[in-house]
Amino acid sequence: MPLVGGRGLSQGKREKMITTLAIYCAVGAVAGILAGLLGIGGGLVIVPMLVYVFAIDAVPHELTMHLALATSMASIMFTSVSSFMAHHRRGAVHWEVVRKIVAGILVGTFLGSWFASSLSTEFLKVFFVIFLYVVATQLLLNKKPKGGRELPGRAGMFAAGNIIGAFSSLVGIGGGTLSVPFMLWCNIRIHNAIGTSAAIGLPIAVAGTVGYIVGGWNVATLPPYSVGFVYLPALFGIAAVSVLTAPLGVKLAHSLPVDRLKRIFALLLYVVATKMLLSVM
Repeated sequence: MPLVGGRGLSQGKREKMITTLAIYCAVGAVAGILAGLLGIGGGLVIVPMLVYVFAIDAVPHELTMHLALATSMASIMFTSVSSFMAHHRRGAVHWEVVRKIVAGILVGTFLGSWFASSLSTEFLKVFFVIFLYVVATQLLLNKKPKGGRELPGRAGMFAAGNIIGAFSSLVGIGGGTLSVPFMLWCNIRIHNAIGTSAAIGLPIAVAGTVGYIVGGWNVATLPPYSVGFVYLPALFGIAAVSVLTAPLGVKLAHSLPVDRLKRIFALLLYVVATKMLLSVM
């Protein structure tokens, strides 16, 4: 992508660049709200939107999913900080849980993103579509796991972190769709689970971003302004807006009927998943 404001740009290219940047900012706005509202990091929206925009931007097809996943992960570094700080101010983050699970999160996410770098775009798309259908069904049914026990010991928390991190890296999310149900099962209240999930999103994002940078470092066909598989123009547009809207999502989480919003979001995910599936077939 050419630099904004370059004198050699034609009117058409400038208009296309501005439109693309506006789309990245819009994606960031939605992602920030969802990160605060549902504790999911916004990746479920960021990834399919980036796949669509990258196709318009003429990014090589075989790299679109890798770039979308990596850029989503990188953007969550900014979204999660804004989100968990807002939750922390409301006393909704269990830092003891974060401390116990962070080692497993870092290991699982880095290995998962590094492994994903070697997979094909088609495989990653199908995996992501299946994940969207599962998440949408879970949200629509609104089945909350019954609190059955306390948090597991050190080995159990490390294993849980591995699983949450690895799956999160493969679908470019902050882990909330897995970490929230896990914490509910461990008898943590819903608002605390969402707030703690937002905090867990930061180590997931950091480790996942590093893994995708390492995995894509020597890829010759990357578009300009890429660091590994992280596409900087999209990252800056998303991050700049998401950090502003994440606190709004937190405020909504403490004042709106979240269960109803989850059902609406589930229907949107069904539509997005179906559209992505048709693009693979």
